[in-house]
Amino acid sequence: MKGLLVDDDTLYLDALRRALTRRGIDCEIAADPATALEVARRIAPDFALVDLKLGDASGLSLIEPLRAIRADMRILLVTGYASIATAVEAIKRGADDYLPKPVSADTLQRILLDSDRASGASPADRDETESLESPTMIPLHRLEWEHIQQALAETGGNISATARLLGMHRRSLQRKLAKRPGPERRPPING
Repeated sequence: MKGLLVDDDTLYLDALRRALTRRGIDCEIAADPATALEVARRIAPDFALVDLKLGDASGLSLIEPLRAIRADMRILLVTGYASIATAVEAIKRGADDYLPKPVSADTLQRILLDSDRASGASPADRDETESLESPTMIPLHRLEWEHIQQALAETGGNISATARLLGMHRRSLQRKLAKRPGPERRPPING
């Protein structure tokens, strides 16, 4: 399965792409509408996850051009600013789903596999769907870790400059770096 992730938050994009890659879903990323359409034309993805706010642009404007590139592409609009009005508008324009941000890789995988099941996916895919655990959001400690890593990259690995950029004390940053987050915990499956 191939996907396109469109968001101007590169930290979120990178974290989500890595998590999806570990689950066997290849993804390309784009931070703006023009790049998103260029990538979509090149790879013709099975799905596109599009943020509602892309800087000064709106993710709503990407729905129709993406649908024109591939009619059966699953288009999922995500936003941290959910409202009934934008949800209705997204669905009217042709989005398949409207989700609150951030969306975890588990949630996205479940949504995509559930849509495969509804469209008559193979029994092997159904077994994989049944084994998925409850969807969860990306844990806060993981987002914080990714944000620190992005700041470190922007400062060339300079701890003092990174601490200033993040508005924290150097020793606090060093303590956080010493506590690399472990694998995401999954909630227990009821049943």
